[in-house]
Amino acid sequence: MKPASPSAQFQRVDAEGRIAVKHTPRGSAIDRLYQSGAAKIRFPSPANKSTCEAVLINTAGGLTGGDRLSWTIAAGEGAGLTCVSQACERIYRSPDGEPAHLSIKLEIGRNARLDWMPQETILFDGSALNRGLEADLAADARLLIVEAFVFGRAAMGETVRRASLRDQWVVRRDGKVILADNVRFEGEVDDMLQRRAVAAGDRALATIALMAPDAEEHLDRLRAKFPTLATSAFAGKLLARLTARGAYELRQTLVPLVSLLSGGSEVPKVWAA
Repeated sequence: MKPASPSAQFQRVDAEGRIAVKHTPRGSAIDRLYQSGAAKIRFPSPANKSTCEAVLINTAGGLTGGDRLSWTIAAGEGAGLTCVSQACERIYRSPDGEPAHLSIKLEIGRNARLDWMPQETILFDGSALNRGLEADLAADARLLIVEAFVFGRAAMGETVRRASLRDQWVVRRDGKVILADNVRFEGEVDDMLQRRAVAAGDRALATIALMAPDAEEHLDRLRAKFPTLATSAFAGKLLARLTARGAYELRQTLVPLVSLLSGGSEVPKVWAA
């Protein structure tokens, strides 16, 4: 018998979750649902019945080298969906340097809305993660992406000296690429984060992207309320990046920022807890 590869020996997670929602006379409702392995999806009752809320759960409690987790999310014509995670995703030390793989695919139909806003991804010392996010939007669809990384938990006195992170985004509208973003940290992460052009010593980073017909109209209000953010808006897109000392400080900005971009709506209770 052929021996298992080193990464296969350490693999704990091979999981997939898929959900599609549709518009009904009573609001947005589940159309299709699939769960396998450690990927689970739960549906609390939202205050706004026009939008369905999905809570994504990795019952393994985190990812390490060789693990694979994928989410496929679709909002059909006229539907609304908010996707959050039950807890922060933890990326643990990889015993052999093999990365964990996290795949996210989003599809938003005509006149549909999707808010993709998982809680922070926490990277531990010696961790490795390859993550890819692909999104396909109809011409009048709306997509809000809120993604954050935390390098170690400041409250626990943790320092991430070495890690590997590769995070790639590709967003298409009507089949045409409108946003491509590639973030990479490799090797001496703590030294990189000290650089002024990277994080100036901060260890929590977030990227917010809004793709919508009215995205550019939010820019002035965003800059007025959050003058220290790096922001831009053009061609139906609004982008913002921010850094903070840790997860707690990051959320002090993220919670009101997300509320502003969501038209004053409160962030889901799971996310704001």
